[in-house]
Amino acid sequence: MKFFGRLDRHFLFGCCSLLLALAACTASKAPSATAGTDTSAPVSILLLGSNHLAQLYKANNPNSDVLTPRRQAELSAMCDQLQRYRPDGILVEEVPEKQGRLDSLYRLYRQDKLDLNTMPGGRNEIYQVGFVLAKRLGLPGVHCVNAPGGTSQSILSEGQNIGLYEQATTEWRAFGARTIDQPLLAGATTMSQYYRAMNEPATVQRLHTLVYRTPARVTNGTLKPDPMVDAAFVNPKYVGAEFISVFFNRDLKVYSNVVTTQLATRQHRQLLIMGLRHVGSLHGIFSTDPAYHVVAATDYLSRR
Repeated sequence: MKFFGRLDRHFLFGCCSLLLALAACTASKAPSATAGTDTSAPVSILLLGSNHLAQLYKANNPNSDVLTPRRQAELSAMCDQLQRYRPDGILVEEVPEKQGRLDSLYRLYRQDKLDLNTMPGGRNEIYQVGFVLAKRLGLPGVHCVNAPGGTSQSILSEGQNIGLYEQATTEWRAFGARTIDQPLLAGATTMSQYYRAMNEPATVQRLHTLVYRTPARVTNGTLKPDPMVDAAFVNPKYVGAEFISVFFNRDLKVYSNVVTTQLATRQHRQLLIMGLRHVGSLHGIFSTDPAYHVVAATDYLSRR
């Protein structure tokens, strides 16, 4: 054998034999086409941000009433669009302790024994969207995944740099009224357009910044008394960050309820109907969970 120049033919033959043996060994260990099928594909979740439709209602404005024939037709068309997502789990903003009550109402609804037009709270998106979609898809029910801990954004009202938060709040309210609520209340937009305007990524991000980013700039203050906030654990130096933590803590609990529901039911395509304020935060949580894939609501909501 020579390391440089012509190779010995016995050495060459031995190398070839070794390579063939290694190839055969590798081939014997390679998974077959069927064995390579991915059985752990991420769970799909569509986060549908929603204003509370019952609170939208103004007695002197029929455009605000989702129970009118016009709005019912529009909601039906919107549910047609969302139905294309083919969810096998509908998750709603109600605490799990109310699951039994919601199950009873849904059973009546499936049997056409529940009239949402006369039911107290019948304008709620849980019923107008959640129940409607679940019945259409033949699902056994909707799942309560909300968590306690919600509070008003107004409890942050003083501290260094509070003006930044107050200005951003004023700007958001003007933006939301101008681009989301007023067109609907004026009869200029459909329910699908209303929901699309809410769920536009730029809109979701703007509200997320207001609630989960801007307050961190507020320091050295206190929060207004609130039964959902234990003031003993609030550090006045970081009052804005403490404020954010109240909202984020609730979102983490909602996330826990969603994922444990999935583990219990083995759902593959979940649709979560949640207050718009929480969508940006929940999107961040789910998008960093490798077990999940987030689907944009605007992919299924019409511009018309």
